[in-house]
Amino acid sequence: MRNAPLLSLVELKKTMNTLETEPVLTVSQLTRSIKNILESQYRFIRISGEISNFKMPYSGHSYFTLKDASAQIRAVLFKQQKRFVEMPLQDGQHVICFGRISVYEPRGEYQIIVDSVELFGTGMLQKAFEQLKMKLFEKGYFSEETKKSLPPYPAKIVVISSPTGAALQDFLKIVRIRQSPIHIQILPVRVQGKDAAGEIAKALQTANSLEQVDSIVLCRGGGSLEDLWAFNEEVVAEAIHRSAIPVVTGIGHEVDFTIADFCADFRCPTPTGAAEKLVPDAGTLRRHLIVLQTGLLTRMQRKLSFLDQRLRHSIRMLGNMSNLFRDSALRLQLSRSYLLQALEKNLVAREKKLASWLRRLQAQAPSSRIALQERHLHFLTTQLRNHIERILERKQMALAEQATLLHSVSPLATLGRGYSIVRKFNEKDQSYQLITTSTDTEIGDELNILLHKGQLDCIVKQKKERKAYAQISTKDNSAHPSGRGTGGPKGTKDA
Repeated sequence: MRNAPLLSLVELKKTMNTLETEPVLTVSQLTRSIKNILESQYRFIRISGEISNFKMPYSGHSYFTLKDASAQIRAVLFKQQKRFVEMPLQDGQHVICFGRISVYEPRGEYQIIVDSVELFGTGMLQKAFEQLKMKLFEKGYFSEETKKSLPPYPAKIVVISSPTGAALQDFLKIVRIRQSPIHIQILPVRVQGKDAAGEIAKALQTANSLEQVDSIVLCRGGGSLEDLWAFNEEVVAEAIHRSAIPVVTGIGHEVDFTIADFCADFRCPTPTGAAEKLVPDAGTLRRHLIVLQTGLLTRMQRKLSFLDQRLRHSIRMLGNMSNLFRDSALRLQLSRSYLLQALEKNLVAREKKLASWLRRLQAQAPSSRIALQERHLHFLTTQLRNHIERILERKQMALAEQATLLHSVSPLATLGRGYSIVRKFNEKDQSYQLITTSTDTEIGDELNILLHKGQLDCIVKQKKERKAYAQISTKDNSAHPSGRGTGGPKGTKDA
């Protein structure tokens, strides 16, 4: 690495002049200023490193150094914060510290004031645990509806555990104490390490392939999150969920929870608790059977005594059976005669009622009603026809009278007597205007004269205002200025 170039004499002189104008700081002022800057810039931090030079004097505070391959920083954990640290600290541990940066002014050293500590990797495992837990929850692996019920008196139990672990011995100890005739089959697996999860999942599949297995037990002793991680793998959760046989877990201590516990059909806090849940106590069962046997014998004796007393009472109540049968025969014969009389009386009454219904039915027969309606319809048809004929005669007479009256006032009749109607065609509204006086026309107007037979198209040549008739002449068809020919307005023909 090349060295930085030295300042020239001029530049050094300028720098010295500038510094002379700045105020002179004491060591305390500079240290306090650095402390304020660091504490405001790094209020809360997370820092990972290896613990070294760990010391804990009589004050109860813990002092140590966090270091990595190329740097280190002093750290202090005060006594009141130790309740947030679950494990004892020691040299060589790789940890993650949560805290604040500060400066110890007497020595001018910066340090981290630790609030809590966790082992490096534990936080990531916990995060992976929570993520897998949420994933399987959303898939329904923890649903109570899918949980299978445990058999009350299992005959065969498959235990999946380490053959050398204390957890298996605790389970078998409870089985021996309770003297239960249950058949226990052990499938040995590793319960810790890289390949443990795969072995546990394979053992679950094997247990499901065995015959007459009532339940499966997963058991392991306590340990840290890393020690129990094999039971937090998704492959184990999948195998538990697919199991057709109820799965019971007894993993770790009461405070330990794994993914396998959430997926299992029943979770016990310890391997001992799993054995106590599944294995019935033979002595307790034997005593319970004795109590049940005693109660059953007592009830049977009471029932037999009650039936014996009832039999003797019934014999006394029956008395002489021959007299009882004779009285019964007489009552039966009398009842038979009463029955025959009642049946005959009932039949006669029903015959009378049937005859009455037949008469009413004949009166209401459809054929009779149809004939009556036909006669009524014929009568109504005749009346309607006569009524229509009378109406037509009246209407014809009224029509003749109206036609005569209409003819008497008709313009056609007036035209037949030699009168005519003079009209002028209006181009604007395409209609004819009646001409009653000479003032309604002008010289040269075209007029249409309606006669009794035919029409005339004329031109006004002269007007006379007083009691004279306008001189009109018939218009030559060929000289018609409008070029209509012999036809009048609206297609009328000349006379």
